[in-house]
Formats: sequence, structure tokens, C-alpha cells
Amino acid sequence: MRPLPVLAALLLASAQAQTLLPLDSRPATRTLPAQIAGLTGKTPHLPPASLLGTAARGADPAALSDWLRAQPTDGPLVVSLDALAYGGLVQSRNSPLSAAQALAHLAPLKDWTARTGQPVYAFITLPREPDAADRARNLAVVREVMAWARQGHLTELHIAWDDALPGSPAPAEGAALAAEAPANVRVYPGADEVASMLVARALAPQPQTVRFEYSDPARAEQVIKYEGIPLTQSARNHAEASGFTVTDSGPADLTVYVYNGGDPRQAALRVSALLRRGPVGVADVGSVNMGNARMWRDLQTLRQSANLQALAAWGTPGNNLGTALAHAKLALSGADPVRQDALLAREYANDVIYSAEVRATLRKVIPEKEMNAPAAREALLRLAHTSFPLRLGQVYDLRDAALPWGRSFEWEFDLSVN
Repeated sequence: MRPLPVLAALLLASAQAQTLLPLDSRPATRTLPAQIAGLTGKTPHLPPASLLGTAARGADPAALSDWLRAQPTDGPLVVSLDALAYGGLVQSRNSPLSAAQALAHLAPLKDWTARTGQPVYAFITLPREPDAADRARNLAVVREVMAWARQGHLTELHIAWDDALPGSPAPAEGAALAAEAPANVRVYPGADEVASMLVARALAPQPQTVRFEYSDPARAEQVIKYEGIPLTQSARNHAEASGFTVTDSGPADLTVYVYNGGDPRQAALRVSALLRRGPVGVADVGSVNMGNARMWRDLQTLRQSANLQALAAWGTPGNNLGTALAHAKLALSGADPVRQDALLAREYANDVIYSAEVRATLRKVIPEKEMNAPAAREALLRLAHTSFPLRLGQVYDLRDAALPWGRSFEWEFDLSVN
């Protein structure tokens, strides 16, 4: 690993505790960005999962506002406007609130910087189709908070369109917003990864460069599902939104190897070769919502997983690119080594062990409609334990696990050092 620049080390060491108000209570949107923020060695101020929204129940915006007012104002604020306005991502699609009512919930943010002296990094989504009940309302709210950003009330605003399948109006809406956006507003496809990226922008602002290498360069030029743009453009969007400058040739502070198909063994060997040259992160986008188990097993055999700056394979291509880049941005800036290894272990356990292996087996033994029953948790623990201990830099055991949203898609889990 190349030596840490002195300035980067000093900047990260002086970073203050961050306040993070996530999109909802899912581990990918709450736990992961908080652990990325924790790489600084400080613990972010984070609402309990019970205060945040689920698929069935939205968060109470008044309770979230009360929580926010009670937090120390000792660092930057990263905030999901959908959580505070509507109660969460799901609720942003189906809430009966008017634009005026939603904006009233966001009012405390308008003078946050003036009152606290701390910057506000905010994000909001353009809802997916066909779930959006009132697109005009959502767009009106987005345009108003974009005006707040233009006026300097928000340090940065990221507007992300969610799961844009063919026929969705979101890409066209995003293009129209981007055409009139001020310099501190970014518009791109995404949702669940954006909090992690804003954490990186807030806590690791020092300039860094990144280059991308694809396992299938020709395929990377094709339009990808859920985003409506080529994979190469998504990578650039997420890199710039995380605070990187993309370089197409020459040396870079980070290489992100994007596995987008092809021979997984050759991919593992290529990652190993790249690691001999400098810092590397891996975004596995060959399949949606699951890692390529063969490639990751080979990387484990080569004992290279622990040497990565970051890894991601849990979601859509944009999800994976965004969280890998955000994690790597903090890692490059002098992350606490114990927390860095623990986060890599968390990513491997979630993105590879669970998403590529355990989840499919769990679905064979427990019907999806029964995932909220005690038998599902018992089966989850029994099946997952067979993949542990997990060796990265340290050796990790699975201490506990649950299905927090009562479905098989995601799990919440605790690891302990053996």
C-alpha cells in the first residue's frame, strides 16, 4: 500500500463526528454508511432503526425532527430528505402528503448551517415507476430544495432517480433538472448508495483520482438495467459524486476493478495483479443483488480480499459502484485499520456469503411469506454458520443474525473477532 499523504492523514484525524439521518432502516442504507463514516475512528450520530421507516411503516417525520434537534452539532449533517419529508423511500412513492406538507417537514434544514455552523449534505430521489403515486408532488419538492441549494442553505444536494426500468420518466426528469442545476447539485441514477457517497464527500474531501478497469470492456459500454445509461457513465457519475476525479490513463490513487462478466478466475488473478501495483477496490456487477461466488472464493484462496480498499456486490450496478467508491475514499484517507478490516468482513459476509450463497438456500427451506417467523431466523443462523469463520485480516465468527424487514432480501448480522 502506498504511503498515506500527510495532509490526508491530518484531515481525517481532525474529522468531527458526523450526524447521519438515513433513507430508512435497511442495513444497506443505515448500517453500511454509518460503518463507512466510522472508518475515521469516530462514531457517527445515528438514529435507532426503530425510528426509521420500513416497507410497511414510514418513519414519523416529527419524531425524526425531534431526534435531529437533540443531536450534538459537532460535525456535518448527511440527511435523506425522503426520510424527513415522507418517512422513507417506500413512503416517498406513495405518501398522500402535499408538496407544501412535505416541505414543512424539511423546514428545519433550511437554516441548519446558519444555526449550527455545520454543512448539510442532502439527497432526495425521483421515484420509480409504476410505484409513484404523485410524481408532480415529488418533482415540486425536488425543485424547491434545489432552490435551497442554489441559495446556499444546503452545502450539497444529490438528486438520484430510483430503479429506472425502460419506460420510466425518471431519466428525462433527471436530465431536465440537471440542465438547470447549480454547481452544488448533482443528478444521477441511484438511491440506496447515496448516503454512503455523501459521507465520503463530507469526511474525506481531499482530492483523489480513480481509474476503472472492466472485466468486459465492450459490455461496459452497454446501457444497464435500472439506470438507463451505460455502465461506464454510471461509474463516472458515482466516482465524481463520491469526490473522485476520473482518469482514463496514467497513474491514479485508486483502481476500481469492475467485474461485469467473463471468467471469474481470470478476474481474481487480475485483481491480484493490480494489487501489486497499488490500491484497488472491486465492484462486482456481473449479476444484480449478488456477488460472483467463484471469483470471491478465488480471491480468498489468493488471500487478497483483506488487501482491498473496498468491495461491493450487494445491489444494482450503481449501488455497488457507489458504496465501493465511498468506502475506498475513506480507506485511502487513513482509515482506522481495525475498523477497515471489520468493514471488509462485513461487506464480504453480506455481499458474498449471504447474497450469493445463503439467501438462495434459505428461500428453498422457508417460503418467502414466512420469513418473519421464528423458524426463518433459526434456519438463517443454521445455514449462515456453515460459512464461518471468515478470514480477512482477522478471523471473524457469526455472532447473531436476523431478517430485519421480514423478508429474505437482506439480513442484519453481528460478527465477532475470533
